[in-house]
Amino acid sequence: MSTVTTPADRATTAPPAPPRRRLDWRLRFAALSLIWGFSFLLIKVGTEGYAPFQVTLGRLVFGTAVLAAAMAVRRERLPRGARTWGHLAVAAFLLNALPFSLFAYAELTIPSTLAGICNATSPLWGMALSLVALSEDRPTRVRVAGLGLGFLGVLTVLGAWQGFHGLDATGTALALLASLSYPIGWIYVRRTLAGTGHSHLSMTGAQLMLATVQLVVVTSLFTTLPTRVSVVPLLAIAALGALGTGLAMLLQYGLVAEVGPTTAQMVTYFVPVIATAAGVAVLGEALAWSTPVGAVIVLTGAALTQVRPKPRKVSQ
Repeated sequence: MSTVTTPADRATTAPPAPPRRRLDWRLRFAALSLIWGFSFLLIKVGTEGYAPFQVTLGRLVFGTAVLAAAMAVRRERLPRGARTWGHLAVAAFLLNALPFSLFAYAELTIPSTLAGICNATSPLWGMALSLVALSEDRPTRVRVAGLGLGFLGVLTVLGAWQGFHGLDATGTALALLASLSYPIGWIYVRRTLAGTGHSHLSMTGAQLMLATVQLVVVTSLFTTLPTRVSVVPLLAIAALGALGTGLAMLLQYGLVAEVGPTTAQMVTYFVPVIATAAGVAVLGEALAWSTPVGAVIVLTGAALTQVRPKPRKVSQ
């Protein structure tokens, strides 16, 4: 965000411009929840006409275009420095190229509802990894209990008591691996790119651009051009990229700047609910009782892992 100030020598001759009204953050929060919730449906539709790597490449192309337009409007430049670009290339792989591709491949064999719920395990993976990778992130009983509860919810969703009957193990593993990739990426970013002095918009724009280049290489090596253009899947990919990646990132950073990361992160708990509702209502996916029950357990556990200990009062 940027602000404009009026020079002191002009303040007496021209009144300051009224502040531009922004859409209420609650509406933007709801919009972000809907966009990310429907992303799993859009991935499913996209893979019906195109290969998973092609879906991911299209998603990144449209998402990068949105961020490039936002950077042009705000007159922001790409970050500089070989070291920064090197770290951004790794972040692009861990936060974009890898998880986007894994989810696309996963949804070839699992419903979008299950993919959306697997995505909700990211805070659980993040909590587990932070205990090892971030020395300043100390565990508490509540957070450890949340971690155990969350993974109990995962087992409930997967129907562990039935021996995972009727579940595609490969697709589910890919979706869970995609969810694991996000906290690994954020820990890497936190350790290598914190305090670079560049704006979130320029860093994210560069990151998506690098992820797009990575997918161009991978897609050209492992896929062939489609024999025909499938219009509906193509529109789904365009919406997935422009809305689910480009606009969603702009909304996310705006929310973090306005209401803080803790409140902004709560969107995670609405995404699987919307993904499940969309998959059932639009795609007609089946829904066993264990799916919503397990999802509630997962989200409860994820919420507990985000509880921070209260700072101790120093006695004088």
